[in-house]
Amino acid sequence: MNVTDQTALVTGANRGIGRQYVLELLERGASKVYATARRPESLDFDDTRVVPLRLDLLDHESVLAAAAAARDVTLVVNNAGISTGATLVTGDLAAIRRELDTHFWGTLDVIREFSPVLAANGGGAVVNVLSALSWFAAPGAGAYAAAKAAEWNLTNAVRLELAAQGTLVQGVLLGAADTDIMAGYDGPKIDPRDVPRRSLDGLAAGSIEVIVDDWTAMVKASLSGDRAAFYTKITELLGAA
Repeated sequence: MNVTDQTALVTGANRGIGRQYVLELLERGASKVYATARRPESLDFDDTRVVPLRLDLLDHESVLAAAAAARDVTLVVNNAGISTGATLVTGDLAAIRRELDTHFWGTLDVIREFSPVLAANGGGAVVNVLSALSWFAAPGAGAYAAAKAAEWNLTNAVRLELAAQGTLVQGVLLGAADTDIMAGYDGPKIDPRDVPRRSLDGLAAGSIEVIVDDWTAMVKASLSGDRAAFYTKITELLGAA
């Protein structure tokens, strides 16, 4: 997909990576971008092609309303997410459920409601912003890692299910980006603008998976190796960070 003249919808567009997706889509000539947030009044884009829209992944009625309002969408970017810092064994169960409700159930809700819209408009594409933590776990990120692992395989499953209607489903995986959600992380962070740039380049090439940074490439390369050795290495790297 070349995004020029396409109509996109971006979840979690008020800050961070979501905001950068909106800006990059505009830069590449998108005809309209529905910028969504739980509080659309927090959106501050100075471009008439941007249409603010309320969408809360934990509110099914808001997803329905967004799908009804944005009937011309050809590209959906599922970016919205949270990080509670909950651990799985002793962490707050409500926080753990919120992670899964957001990243798995919320993302699935958006895909289910917008799939008919994409089909009616020729197929289009879905982009799911994932994480290197889809493939491993780190201290203090158990709930987030589990939720992102579920979202990663959700991405694989809906890719197969939507292929028949001509919808490309892309997973975008990255380590830490310099955004509000990673403010407490002291390790290396990539420029958040790199995420939509590489993702949209990938769409133009028909790529179903985009690895944004070297950290994530290292994690992926380790998957076929010995897990004990990997976790020894990752613990040393995170300790150094």
